[in-house]
Amino acid sequence: MSGGGANGPDRELGAFLRSRRERLAPADVGLPGSPRRRTPGLRRAEVAALAGISSSWYAWLEQGRVRTSEQVLRSVARALHLDADETAHVMSFVAHAAPAKQPPGWVSRNLLSLVESLAPNPAVVLDPHWDLLAWNSGYTALLTDLARLAPKQRNLLWLVFRWPPARTLLASWEHEARSLLGQFRAKAARHPQDGRYAEITAELLADPDAARWYGDRETSAFHPAVRHFRHPVAGDLRLRYVKLAAVDEPGHHLLAYLPDDRATESALGLLVG
Repeated sequence: MSGGGANGPDRELGAFLRSRRERLAPADVGLPGSPRRRTPGLRRAEVAALAGISSSWYAWLEQGRVRTSEQVLRSVARALHLDADETAHVMSFVAHAAPAKQPPGWVSRNLLSLVESLAPNPAVVLDPHWDLLAWNSGYTALLTDLARLAPKQRNLLWLVFRWPPARTLLASWEHEARSLLGQFRAKAARHPQDGRYAEITAELLADPDAARWYGDRETSAFHPAVRHFRHPVAGDLRLRYVKLAAVDEPGHHLLAYLPDDRATESALGLLVG
């Protein structure tokens, strides 16, 4: 058994499973309802039976007292009717490798050159906390000059939730914000002792929307998609997000915004001009 500490990853996994159990009704999993139920959702014993494990083991899993196998977690995920993103979040607790340590803010010359060469298409380098380490002229023109922000504010989560223009710049702000927050929550849950994650979380929770969604324990994963921007100068822009991991720089990602149509391509060229 392993409790993982009061705020350890095992406790976080247990809390997530409990939140998903409580949102299910017996009818959702083919069980008869009962007027005698006093609490929402399924009982632990019902989830255990559906997953093919003992009631006590499932109870310990929710309490963060045990670690278990990939096979058991997949069975629990199926029993709780988790979607693909939620299942991936649960499976991430089986094992995860910590990224290699790099000096804060360090980015290789090769990655810097790549970011700059992508202009006028916006591009940025992210670290594991979604801190923005490098950006090009296209990114500055699309959003803002990050060099003018305080170092702690050069973060993708901060821009989306705490930088006021984001709510009008992103045509589907709520959808984008919830998705990004879900990705962040899934990542932060696996590093409960990381001070930077805690610092970002505290900043996010000052926003009422972020606080509400964070409390719902929503998780998500990155999916390539087209995002619609309403830029005050360039007008409507349709940009495809492409996220690539830097193999020789563990933990660093390149995020590029590529035009999805000719109008956007032309507008970006004029915007950076």
